[in-house]
Amino acid sequence: MEQEVQPSAGRPEDVLEQLRVEFIDETREILDALDVTLDSGRQGRAGHGDIVRAFRRAALGLRGTAANFGFGAMSAVAHRLDAYLQDAPDPLPPRAWGDLQHYIDWMATLLGSGSGAETDTSAVIRQLPPKLGFALADIEVRNVEVMLVMPHGAQTRFVERELQQCGYRVTIVPDTVLAFAMVLQTLPDLIIVSAVMAGLDGVDLAIGLTSMPTTRNIPMAVITSLPPEDERLRLLPRKVPILRKGASFADDLFAALDNLFLI
Repeated sequence: MEQEVQPSAGRPEDVLEQLRVEFIDETREILDALDVTLDSGRQGRAGHGDIVRAFRRAALGLRGTAANFGFGAMSAVAHRLDAYLQDAPDPLPPRAWGDLQHYIDWMATLLGSGSGAETDTSAVIRQLPPKLGFALADIEVRNVEVMLVMPHGAQTRFVERELQQCGYRVTIVPDTVLAFAMVLQTLPDLIIVSAVMAGLDGVDLAIGLTSMPTTRNIPMAVITSLPPEDERLRLLPRKVPILRKGASFADDLFAALDNLFLI
């Protein structure tokens, strides 16, 4: 009896290529829709909430999927877009229209360059607008990128404001594993990490980054309320300053920035 031949399911690389093509097509549609939303906002036909929701929804989706298909730089830009709108005032300030167009244009450019293209993600990130809520009129924005690896909350907002008062551009990453990948992509000028984090410990992240050739020259600091004699803190390299939570934090931060030649 002749055996029935089953249809081929396709090679894994063919399936992945089809998914990649679908991602590119869907992302083009998303960016086109954002262009329409932005134009509606300029003309007063879309409200603040509609604009912020549309852009943040797109950013959250793209930052989670773009890297899977070789668009790591786009994932980093999408992460920054979400952060840009996190503290967006209502109504949006006049600069927001140009800023949001800048984000759309960059993502379209990166999409057009193709997956796996050699892109200097660090250079791209430094060309993006500083997040809304940054008092541009009162503070000179410096070209210093700070990655703050802490869970979202009141303490994190306080640290962010302190850094913004120095004119630094701050990116908050609430997860150490995600932060590890983003550091390799964006190569920030300073990393501040909470000593105690869920999953990969902040001390582990600091030790790892300061020992890797690619990242060992990036200044790092650890923020903590652990006692000085805690064994984990003793494992930190001597060049990593410790910032104590509490009344001395501002002084510790200033001293650390001074020692790291960032002020």
